[in-house]
Amino acid sequence: MTNSIRNPRTVVITGASAGVGRAAALAFGRRGANVAVLSRDLAALEEVAVQLREFGVGALPIAVDVSDADAVEAAAERVEAELGPIDVWVNDAMVTVFSPVERLTPEEFRRVTEVTYLGYVWGTMAALKRMNRRNHGVIVQVGSALAYRSIPLQSAYCGAKHAIRGFTDALRCELLHERSNVHLTMVQMPALNTPQFDWAECHMPHAPQPVPPIYQPEVAARAIVWAATHRRRELFVGLSSIKAILANKVVPGLLDRYLGRNGYAMQQRPEALRGDRPTDLWHPVSGAHRVRGAFDPESRETSATLWLDTHRGLSVCAALMAAVLVFRRVGRRLDKR
Repeated sequence: MTNSIRNPRTVVITGASAGVGRAAALAFGRRGANVAVLSRDLAALEEVAVQLREFGVGALPIAVDVSDADAVEAAAERVEAELGPIDVWVNDAMVTVFSPVERLTPEEFRRVTEVTYLGYVWGTMAALKRMNRRNHGVIVQVGSALAYRSIPLQSAYCGAKHAIRGFTDALRCELLHERSNVHLTMVQMPALNTPQFDWAECHMPHAPQPVPPIYQPEVAARAIVWAATHRRRELFVGLSSIKAILANKVVPGLLDRYLGRNGYAMQQRPEALRGDRPTDLWHPVSGAHRVRGAFDPESRETSATLWLDTHRGLSVCAALMAAVLVFRRVGRRLDKR
């Protein structure tokens, strides 16, 4: 792998004003990368840019709605003009609605799809157009365990995440056919403590919450940076993601029934939903953008499975050494007999 991938100079992140996108922008900035941060809220992006510049790197905030393909293309053009060739493009922008399907409007479903799925497509196309010219670059799709196992109350979001995985797999095959050096990877996330649960559209009686176990956005950011700087097809973050995906492969019907019984309660807080609560489906919620959400006490700062997955060599060596020690102990006990 070339040094420019190990140490990317120019990174673009969509959905960078809050949550995982913001955490990832700061993580890349700490590594010395210039970062273009994209979202709808320019004021929030300016805050991120100030933090990035404290690391001594370039920062370019661009207000853009990723559902607009022309706007995404224009943003990519501006990034290359002001920061230089794009090495890494991270697609992270999303919106969701917590609601049974029967309470969703066609406009809401379309909006979630256009941002959370087509926003990734437009971002990928804009990045690929430039990376293909140089035969160099990495595109990171921020996915979810919900790309494999859907849950109730988030049909539009789950559908979008499944679609992203399908689109990514198809494009990956095309890149392999072309013998392209552009790398495409997907990072499947667990439940995360992001502000989306404070401003997501909701048609339920109680305020939404992530399904435990919950991880801090910084865990996701570390996974994104690692995926952008290593040649891995897919990266799974958190044991809960792995368990959900495996269970869906082995006992999908049982999981359907389990989620049918428990999925509604698991995604709602005890407190009732406020009627005056602002939502971000159509417009950003100004003044509320930050990295973490409201679930700090319940959230994990680290993921052992992520560490093991990103240190496979050490993990294998440790497992072999443990096996050798066990065999030795067993041998000694047999000898004593």
